[in-house]
Amino acid sequence: MAHTETQNILEIRDLKVIYKTDLEVVEAVNGLDLKIGKGKTLGLVGETGAGKTTTALSILKLLPSITGRILQGEIYFDGEDIIKKSEHDMQTIRGNRISMVFQDPMTSLNPVLTVGDQIAEAVQLHNPQMTKQEVDERVAFTLNMVGIMPSRSGDYPHQFSGGMKQRVVIAMALSCEPELLIADEPTTALDVTIQAQVLTMIRELRDRLGTSMLMITHDLGIVAQTCDDVAVMYSGIIIEAGSAEDIFLGDKHHPYTIGLFNSIPNLDVKSERLSPIAGLMPDPTNLPKGCVFAPRCEHRMEICLEARPDVFEQGTHKIRCYLFSEASGNSKAGVDLNAQ
Repeated sequence: MAHTETQNILEIRDLKVIYKTDLEVVEAVNGLDLKIGKGKTLGLVGETGAGKTTTALSILKLLPSITGRILQGEIYFDGEDIIKKSEHDMQTIRGNRISMVFQDPMTSLNPVLTVGDQIAEAVQLHNPQMTKQEVDERVAFTLNMVGIMPSRSGDYPHQFSGGMKQRVVIAMALSCEPELLIADEPTTALDVTIQAQVLTMIRELRDRLGTSMLMITHDLGIVAQTCDDVAVMYSGIIIEAGSAEDIFLGDKHHPYTIGLFNSIPNLDVKSERLSPIAGLMPDPTNLPKGCVFAPRCEHRMEICLEARPDVFEQGTHKIRCYLFSEASGNSKAGVDLNAQ
């Protein structure tokens, strides 16, 4: 594992996660591979229901205890396998070395505690040697860092707007200066101008603290602005991954990635309407036998319905698709994107 310690802060290999109830088994993550370099930001992109949040909860071992199960795989954080760690060990890692900004700031804060107390709680838990004055100074410093007046630390969550609450949540996540920050759609609940402010702030804080980051989103615009590397997720697997240049400027793409790009308005081209991807994501309780995207893919071949495709690699760019296998030669998939 020596190579992991030097290059990657996080490395996930062949992760499988299910949610099991009395009625059904939901296959949420199906053999996921992911890497985040030290000091780098990885954008994890996909539709709602692709398994992005489940992946994040697996990293922190916060899956629902009754239904969520990690069936197989390894999650190496700084060279150590998190899956093998006890709950006690995880409590020292969560919030201290790995922090998460959850999707909805409205439900992430305790309504009966002041925001200052909630940040202080995270600081005290991981720094028991600090005096009360040192904790208060850290709280004031952290609030200042996210653009909130420290004098507001005595206010309650309901006294803040949505954008300010999200800033408080980010302040809590960064209060112990974690090595890895997981941001789960941190701007979904915010309006566009506040989104831009929060994203700029996250980028500045990441650069200042040298934090590695997993940015979960379905907005390719956010990825283009923020991320070094990109992984496109569909039905619990990574179907395309590479550097931001590979994904945004490369000439070969998975048909699903092309569909995502085609769903974005283009300011240079006047069109009557966007072209969405036909169909819906497959039912996670009953996944197709072959390629998970095959039922919606206009390029599908017989083999796509029979077996899962292997990964085609070109430098840092990886695509899981039969269009790029040796048998079919490099196909038309790259051309469609450039035609748009």
